[in-house]
Amino acid sequence: MAETKVVYTTEVTTETHSVTTTTSEVKESMKTTSTDAAQEYDKHGDLIFVQSDAEKAIVRKMDFIFVMPFIAIINFLQFFDKSTLNYAAVLGIKEATHTSGSQFSWVGSLFYLGYLVFQFPNQLLLQRVPLAKYIGVLVILWGTVLAVTFQAKTFVHLAVLRTILGFFEAAMYPCCIMLISTLYRRCEQPGRIGVLYICNGVAAMVGGFIGYGVGNTLEGVGGHGSWQWLMLILGVVTVGFGFIIFFGLIDNPRSRFLKLTSEQLAIVDERMRDNSTVVNHKIKYHQMLEALKEPRFYCFIFAALLINIQNGALGAFTALITVGFGFSGVDALLLGVPTGAVVIIFIALSIWYNRKYGNTLYVACVMLVITIIGLILLITIPVPKAKLLGLYLLWGYCAAFSMFLSSVANNVCGYTKKLFYSSCIIVFYTIGNFAGPLMMVDSQKPLYLGGMIAYIAADAIAILLLLYARYWMARSNRERLSRGISKSEGEKLDMTDREDPNFIYRL
Repeated sequence: MAETKVVYTTEVTTETHSVTTTTSEVKESMKTTSTDAAQEYDKHGDLIFVQSDAEKAIVRKMDFIFVMPFIAIINFLQFFDKSTLNYAAVLGIKEATHTSGSQFSWVGSLFYLGYLVFQFPNQLLLQRVPLAKYIGVLVILWGTVLAVTFQAKTFVHLAVLRTILGFFEAAMYPCCIMLISTLYRRCEQPGRIGVLYICNGVAAMVGGFIGYGVGNTLEGVGGHGSWQWLMLILGVVTVGFGFIIFFGLIDNPRSRFLKLTSEQLAIVDERMRDNSTVVNHKIKYHQMLEALKEPRFYCFIFAALLINIQNGALGAFTALITVGFGFSGVDALLLGVPTGAVVIIFIALSIWYNRKYGNTLYVACVMLVITIIGLILLITIPVPKAKLLGLYLLWGYCAAFSMFLSSVANNVCGYTKKLFYSSCIIVFYTIGNFAGPLMMVDSQKPLYLGGMIAYIAADAIAILLLLYARYWMARSNRERLSRGISKSEGEKLDMTDREDPNFIYRL
């Protein structure tokens, strides 16, 4: 008979008047508890449960009213607003501000310098201020900066304003990931995080049409270029939505706006046990130290850097690459519309497969393979206009990064540790985005061969890092399940995934 398994979170107490219990009975009870708890998880680390009507009502309120509509529009605006430089590139901004090709690369990179500078203060603010109010203020500020870009006259003006824009946009991904991690079950999180990047795809599609429309109708109106009107209109819209966020977004699973019943409040407690995230305004430095000791931490941060080297370049150069294939400037904006559709398709397929079969990091690796294929086709197809096929396929990295972020949200516990992981990932994400445009050397246009080869190598290394991170988590799951687990109460104590011996990683 197998040796009795140990339950780490169960305490057995007796009183003097209680009936005497034999050692074998206690062991058998503990063994049963361990077995029952282990049976709550499937082979991918997902908690097995049946969603009640009361819980479905909670999720519907968050999905359609109080959370996801805000997150969707925030990410739509963020992608659209930071991509205005891409649209403006073929609407005359370089000529109007006397910006050379190499200077334009720096304008694309400096946005991410602002991103990088804000990460440390963002780490502190995320743990000390109400999340919804914080997001609202930042959206108002970045919208203001975008609107002011309307008046940029020189390269220096563009460089300064893009750096400040990156500064205020820098907190959005960490904030949205923390919101989703706090409010949704782990199995629900990949789909919601996927929405972040689906909105990027929608923004690319809509942005192409808007850029085309502005370019054809507002050029010269009021003595201003069409790129100026694009900055002003989007800036004003963003500021207006920032005020709506400030008053309407919720960041607490027990928010009074949800109007929860007593039954639903109990369900919220169970959901918090599943997602293992509890908001804690005290910084726990030992959780940061624990993160620094994990091999997974270094796999994740360097994967974030490598995956996003191409992201920074494509955000600023897609339209210019398309023009290099023989299309006109304004038509190049319309050809960005299928890019958005491809992003949506890749992410939707990833979410569907992940929801049905799990394998979050395996899905990310497959999407990176598709990206590598796209980059190779972009380099090797001899017919310039046919290279669009490669350009569209390489956007598979968006789905890969979406799955990667889902794995981080699912598998890092302890509020300070989760914030530390997220902030460090964004720092390395920023470094990758900063470096990417600088690899697009003006003398190599329109194909930018050196940059494309670098992106292929980066994606290949990222695949290896993600596979090792998955192996590390799978090995931990095997060890914990073999010795026995009980129901985890780690979220109530703000325990990390390493401190809680009953936590099972979602693979």
